Amino acid sequence: MVRVIARILWVVPFGLVLLSIDQAKLAYDLRTTWHHGAQTTAEVLEWQSSNRADVTYGYVSLRIPLADGSTLTRQKLSLPNSLLPQLEGLSTLAVHVRPGASQEIVIDRIMPTHWHIATAQVGISLLGAVIFFAGAYWWNGYLRKEAGLRRSSE
Repeated sequence: MVRVIARILWVVPFGLVLLSIDQAKLAYDLRTTWHHGAQTTAEVLEWQSSNRADVTYGYVSLRIPLADGSTLTRQKLSLPNSLLPQLEGLSTLAVHVRPGASQEIVIDRIMPTHWHIATAQVGISLLGAVIFFAGAYWWNGYLRKEAGLRRSSE
């Protein structure tokens, strides 16, 4: 059973690498929309924050006028609770918009913090992947060595 668990442990570093890739893409998409998106002012339709300890996010709903005269409406855009106080009480927000992009809307006021959070998560998950990889490598090597010693003593 221990050997099975040691083999399964190899999944963890690969999962952390996938998380790093996802967060790196998010950081890249945030920055791309920030630099290449159209700047406009969004109307805040709804703002919700939770003070419950088990809910670590809130949301904001926005109506965004586009340069071509159309309107982009996004309901309940999730945001971490740590970023929500910066938006509290505001009826309009400066945003950058790139319709059709994977990160269509970037709220200017929180973008630098949001980008730093995503890049920090890349580093943390890569560090975790390296640590788990080293641990899995060592543990599996130890189990192989122990199994070889038991066979040679028989």
